[in-house]
Amino acid sequence: MQRLEHLEHLDRHLVDELAQVARESVREELREQARGQRRKAALYAGSGAAALYAGAAVALAVGLALALALPGWAAALITAVILGAVSYALRSAARPGAPSRPAAGQTTAGGAPVPPVPSTPPTAGVVPPRPDTPRS
Repeated sequence: MQRLEHLEHLDRHLVDELAQVARESVREELREQARGQRRKAALYAGSGAAALYAGAAVALAVGLALALALPGWAAALITAVILGAVSYALRSAARPGAPSRPAAGQTTAGGAPVPPVPSTPPTAGVVPPRPDTPRS
């Protein structure tokens, strides 16, 4: 009887040790993945900041080019209106309710034509006749 209790203690000890090893390996794997994700996030953030400054430089260039022919205040106003229009267009394109599907007759991004939408909904259980088969 005492031998069985000793084996139970060994089994429990072995299970605890295996669980600890599994936890450590999972922790190490998560640490490695998080390290890669942090690096990727930092690169995306740097890319976004550089794009923001590039956009500001383009806006400044447009304003300065307009200032050659117009007073400075008018050039700044026109540049602001252009940026506002671009912002509105981008926001409209990103809206969930924006139509993302092309109309019938147009093509998708892959070049495949979009089939026309039927004017009436299909009815359950009724199969329309094929156009190439004679009717009886």
